[in-house]
Amino acid sequence: MSLASAEEQPATSVPTPLWRNWRFQLLWIGSSTATLGVEIADVAYPLLILALTGSAVLAGLFGFLQFAAMCLLGLPVGVLIDRLDRRRVLLAAEAGRALLVGSVAVAAAVHHLTVAHMLVTAVLLGIGTTFGGPVRMLMIRAVVPRQQLTAALTQDEVREGATSLSGPPLGGLLYGLSRTLPFLCCALSFAVSFVCALLVRPPREPAGADGEGGRGFGGMFDGFRELWRSPLLRHAIIMITTYYLAAMATVLSVIVILEARGTSPKAIGLALTGTAVGTLLGSIFVGRLHRLLRPGRLLVLVSATVAVSVALLAVPWDYGWVFAALALGALLVPAMRVLVDVLIFRQVPDERRGRTVVATMTTFAAGPPLGALLAGLLLQLAGGRAAVLTIAVLVALSALYGLSDRHVRQAAWPADDGNG
Repeated sequence: MSLASAEEQPATSVPTPLWRNWRFQLLWIGSSTATLGVEIADVAYPLLILALTGSAVLAGLFGFLQFAAMCLLGLPVGVLIDRLDRRRVLLAAEAGRALLVGSVAVAAAVHHLTVAHMLVTAVLLGIGTTFGGPVRMLMIRAVVPRQQLTAALTQDEVREGATSLSGPPLGGLLYGLSRTLPFLCCALSFAVSFVCALLVRPPREPAGADGEGGRGFGGMFDGFRELWRSPLLRHAIIMITTYYLAAMATVLSVIVILEARGTSPKAIGLALTGTAVGTLLGSIFVGRLHRLLRPGRLLVLVSATVAVSVALLAVPWDYGWVFAALALGALLVPAMRVLVDVLIFRQVPDERRGRTVVATMTTFAAGPPLGALLAGLLLQLAGGRAAVLTIAVLVALSALYGLSDRHVRQAAWPADDGNG
């Protein structure tokens, strides 16, 4: 008889305290280390390409190729994740990313790094991220009891806030010391993540290969079908994607507005850390917000808070004001991201969960490039203040959309989500 996964253990059993769950803590350490490495390297990639070529277009192309690889391969990767041993997939992804980033460090150290090398690395890193991110999320579900998932994902939000806050300045510092140091650190971080995953064996490997929807070409789209067939999930996805669109549009608008006011690059960077600080602080309140508010009301509150914070950016104050407004807008975002797991991923059968995770992440990933396009058009045609006010109105309409929809208003938490 095979052991049940941690998520499927009876809710009546007394689970091991999360801080003593060594499998989860190892995965969390690996994920935190890898995320910090990515944040460090993401600052250095464009700087290195600029140093090699002097071309801002090529520097931007690196990030675009990563994003394109993630989007183009997302659906077939979701099917593979549901069919293959997820632990082995994570090990392959982390080993591959460590070798890729390590090759950049070595080539830069011996002065043989080329633009072609960098762009191929961008594509392959995008592929590695497409495999690694969803699989790590699914492995956490396999080692954490269902009633502790909210607490586990809240701890993961602390990782997001801390690495977003510390990674970029650390990346700039390391690059200033040596061009190779950021990439060596990133490669080492993937190696640490690999070792952590190697030590973790989930109680049961999911047997998704024979599950429903696992065969045939149509299986790639089962994730989107899972999202589309439920009115609540459809509307929640629309609202959250609108947030990601507005977040990117706001960041670009802030950069342009502050630069036009003569703000120094250092002060602009400090202002933008408001989002990371707000995320870090907001992770403290995830459990309390989930207990106090129904999911639909929480989604509406997130949209309303973001709308207010973006509207505040139209006030012509200094970078300190921008920092505070961005921090306010990010306070409820950790609760929103955990909500995605509660409402979507916990309701999907395991044999289709990989596809649903990838479909959700792909949909959310469409928000930032659309937001960048929207911000560019608004800034060009209407100016900075009109741009942020338009973005604020868009998010406010998303909040009204949630208020007007009965599926969102009446949504309830699952009885075993750990908030009761």
